[in-house]
Amino acid sequence: MKGSLIIVTFFALGIVFALFSASNAGLAEFTHLVTHSSFSYYALCALMFCVGISIGCDAEILRSFKRVNPRLMLLPVMTIVGTLAGTTAASALLADRQLTDCLAIGSGFGYYSLSSIFITEMRGPELGTIALLANIMREILTLLLAPLLARWFGKLAPITLGGATTMDTTLPIITRASGQTYVVVSIFHGFCVDFSVPFLVTFFCSL
Repeated sequence: MKGSLIIVTFFALGIVFALFSASNAGLAEFTHLVTHSSFSYYALCALMFCVGISIGCDAEILRSFKRVNPRLMLLPVMTIVGTLAGTTAASALLADRQLTDCLAIGSGFGYYSLSSIFITEMRGPELGTIALLANIMREILTLLLAPLLARWFGKLAPITLGGATTMDTTLPIITRASGQTYVVVSIFHGFCVDFSVPFLVTFFCSL
């Protein structure tokens, strides 16, 4: 949860900085440079590079996939299908939002840093902000509700709620709630869902 709060804090500081720059010529020039250039694109490239390094350097992640029960390999698919079904249902209640907007946000699967950048680039800062907050909330809910979900709905429930975060930030709480036997499943699930984020988000944003 600490990491999510830090992200939200920096997000709020960015808003304050932009508002303050409106009355300061020097800061306004910097803000214009950031918002009207390819800055976020290069930041995204750097982020993807770091994600690749983190996966490539951890050989245990790749080896752990061999130990996953074949039936549990369908869990990431179910998480993706269930999330998209839920966002489709939610879009019916949001008359001012297109279905593709909701699907793009849902396709973040908790990976707020990556999905919000993609959506901001392709659909604008307003929808990117909504995506950031929605996906941060998914991670926070996993951190808070994992023990209850495991007790009420089974050991796999916290993993499906965690989405793309189950291979890193929510893995400790999932391990405590579901048990050590689900560590490999959680990592495999997070890796697969994480990998789907850039493809699904850009697909729905392009529709």
